[in-house]
Amino acid sequence: MRNRLIVPIIASALLLAACGDDKSSADTTPAAPDTSDAPDTSVASTEMAHGSEDATEYPLTITNCGRELTFEKPPERVLILNGTSVAEVETFIALGLEDHIIANSQSYGVSDVDGMVEKIAALPTGGLELNENFEVPKEQTLALNPDFVISTWAGGFTEAMGSVTRDELDSLGINSYVTPVNCAYGAENPSPEDQAANENQTYEASFQLLEEIATIFDVQHEAEHFLEHAREDIAAIEVPAGDPVHVLVAYPGMSMMGPNGVPAVFAGPLSDSIIEAAGGVNSFDGMATFAESANINAEALAAADVDVLIVGIFMPGENVDDYAAQIFAQYPQWDAAKNNRYASIAETFYLGPYNAVGIQKIAEAIAAVG
Repeated sequence: MRNRLIVPIIASALLLAACGDDKSSADTTPAAPDTSDAPDTSVASTEMAHGSEDATEYPLTITNCGRELTFEKPPERVLILNGTSVAEVETFIALGLEDHIIANSQSYGVSDVDGMVEKIAALPTGGLELNENFEVPKEQTLALNPDFVISTWAGGFTEAMGSVTRDELDSLGINSYVTPVNCAYGAENPSPEDQAANENQTYEASFQLLEEIATIFDVQHEAEHFLEHAREDIAAIEVPAGDPVHVLVAYPGMSMMGPNGVPAVFAGPLSDSIIEAAGGVNSFDGMATFAESANINAEALAAADVDVLIVGIFMPGENVDDYAAQIFAQYPQWDAAKNNRYASIAETFYLGPYNAVGIQKIAEAIAAVG
């Protein structure tokens, strides 16, 4: 899968960006994670009252990627694996669960959320040192004696990545968890349901992750409050009348991600859902999967309808104005270039609890089209 192939490049760049921070040698980046049409694979217990403020009753049993997990109480020693994601660590922060984390290996160079970079940097890292696959080695995981280990993708629990496996953790009585929409991501034999959920994910998967973590830790009220505001913010966006506004989201700093020498363009169901919620249409709308966007070349970009350019950033010091000027010089035929219409976005365009923030940023850029 495309984003695993580019993990070393992105993570290396972020590690360089984090030089001088002696809090952790594990700082790295996200990768990008359901759809209302795809099956919800996150919950299989009658105790999981979706969207309910009822207190969790322990022991709590849920199903995660086909495995039953039983919690006698809220976990107290949580290890968050890397997986080039911040969806999981930001979910814990959004729910006020920082005190449950004994080690976090997720980070991102910049954020659309005020104070988020600092909040993540303040979390304990457990002295973790990522291996050549940018995952937490098995020995380090076991040495921390966690009671709950979280991975953003199924591949984060494989020997191929140098990680501890879920079977090994089970044998020690340690619960392991994969972000539900990514149960098929890196799995050897994923179920058709998990595969469909992964391929058809939308930003709703971010909210489902937050709700399930809230139930595990008995903080449903916090989740309800958070999601109420997020959904209100999205619902308040007014879709402009007239012709659709075509939005292109590109991360120039990730141009090394693809073989085409062009800015890394984000397309696929998750990207489309975020842009559509903001009132626009992806310039490359309708791609079946995110991986397909790796095939977008200079010719395809030249022929694309682009009314608004959203410049993605992921490292401190990246200059959005310079990026936009460079891209517009390459594609002056775009309406966005002719009218100098662009905005920036960071991690809120990936799977994570703060997608509403990213949606609002894109909506503001679309509204400026007039």
